[in-house]
Amino acid sequence: MNQVIVTQNLFKAYTMGTLNVEILKDINISINKGEFVSIMGPSGSGKSTLLYLLGGLDRPTSGSIKINDKELSSMSDKAESAMRRRDLGFVFQFYNLVPNLSVEENVLLPILLDGKKAKKYHERLNELLELIGLADRKNHTPRELSGGQQQRVAIARALINDPEIILADEPIGNLDSKTGIEVMKLLKRINLEKSKTIIQVTHSSESAEYGNRTINLLDGRVCQQSNEE
Repeated sequence: MNQVIVTQNLFKAYTMGTLNVEILKDINISINKGEFVSIMGPSGSGKSTLLYLLGGLDRPTSGSIKINDKELSSMSDKAESAMRRRDLGFVFQFYNLVPNLSVEENVLLPILLDGKKAKKYHERLNELLELIGLADRKNHTPRELSGGQQQRVAIARALINDPEIILADEPIGNLDSKTGIEVMKLLKRINLEKSKTIIQVTHSSESAEYGNRTINLLDGRVCQQSNEE
């Protein structure tokens, strides 16, 4: 299988006053195209930090991250920013929708930020709104939607540029259990039907089961990797 993400000896530390706090230590993982990988661990284990490093939202103290054989540290800021917009989709716990924009406008936002013309994405927009079950709510604003619906909009926004990789940080952490199951089923469907590589951070073993592999972190280190049958 093709490896889409590979890390080597990844290390991350923060300086807080006179203290040097080590967050991640010697992380060596590889993720294949089409996998649905869950990163688990207790609070403070470094799982969200790892996700942000993989997405280029933070930089490692040392070590290597390659996305499709491209080393992030060797990329210019402009090239890395373009890669994040086009090759990666992000889904966060708190949705991060723009309150005064409609569902349609929120989904198209990455297109506009990338300098592309929204009208060329009309067909893809409609396809994604059908996928998330909100075709009839495209003119509504986030305040008119439930939490689960807002997260669905955030997922559609992550998909609008047709990225190969989706990075999700606690995607159902702000939802009730029933709504959370619906969102996880949607992510699994996207993984299977759209052949998207999905990497999620979760503290929930139930959520992790929607993936095909789990990476467990403890005290900033990979302590176990397991495949789902």
